[in-house]
Amino acid sequence: MIILHDLDDVRRCCDDARRAGRTVGLVATMGGFHEGHRSLMRAARAGTDLVVVSLFVNPTQFGSGEDLAGYPRDLDGDAAVAAAEGVDVLFAPTVDGMYPDPPRTTVHVAGLTERLCGTSRGTHFDGVATVVTKLFAIVGPCTAYFGRKDAQQLAVVRRLAIDLNLPVEVVGCPLLRDLDGVALSSRNAYLDPQERRAATVLVRALRRAADAIRAGERDPVAIRDLAAATIATESRVRLDYAEIVDAETIEPVTCVQGSVLLAVAAFVGPARLIDNLAIHATDDQIALDLGVVAEEQSA
Repeated sequence: MIILHDLDDVRRCCDDARRAGRTVGLVATMGGFHEGHRSLMRAARAGTDLVVVSLFVNPTQFGSGEDLAGYPRDLDGDAAVAAAEGVDVLFAPTVDGMYPDPPRTTVHVAGLTERLCGTSRGTHFDGVATVVTKLFAIVGPCTAYFGRKDAQQLAVVRRLAIDLNLPVEVVGCPLLRDLDGVALSSRNAYLDPQERRAATVLVRALRRAADAIRAGERDPVAIRDLAAATIATESRVRLDYAEIVDAETIEPVTCVQGSVLLAVAAFVGPARLIDNLAIHATDDQIALDLGVVAEEQSA
């Protein structure tokens, strides 16, 4: 594996690979690698010839008072993980390299970014969409792998790739959970043991909602309220939102039908955690996706 910091070096490396008839895979990250990141690297390794992992804590997607300064940073440790997963290029740019001048151009995906996390993190998705567009421009034609835990982000990235006619195939990969059910996240490192136990209420809420759906409940308000009430039983957790939306448009739905998402976010100690239940419902069938346990994925 090579570590590159310069944008032109990465572009040149990817262009050379394509000229040689090789395919390029991209995993865009902010570091703090865990098993979820590893799963994306494995998917890219299995599906493409040259695997590029970007490692960049993007300041434009953090709002005032958020955890930009404290976000986990460990280049050496992350590089060791990436090398162990067979990554070819670890792209670790500097802030000045990605934003040499104060940016005047922002990518905004209307409609998909105003709800859910967009309500409490007003500029977050503009920062995400802008930096992802820049990464797609640097790496060029590729297959990009994103985790389904960040379901709203995945919908935003898919939409911007379509709307901007970018030569990128966006692939969603399974949401991964730890053995206690907590969705894998770099921000889990912020939690002390008591907060970690409290964080399991999010997956318990999703499981209760899943049970209600299996029993025939199709009213999104009732399902949402059930999830919210479950989270409210944990005093260490403060609910940000629990909502059911269309999985593609992030618009509210009046009935659980088609592909929809029960998304939750909550503050647990110093961390803001997100989680979701993916639902596909037809008149006679229901499919629920709560993700997989990380050990099952690696096996």
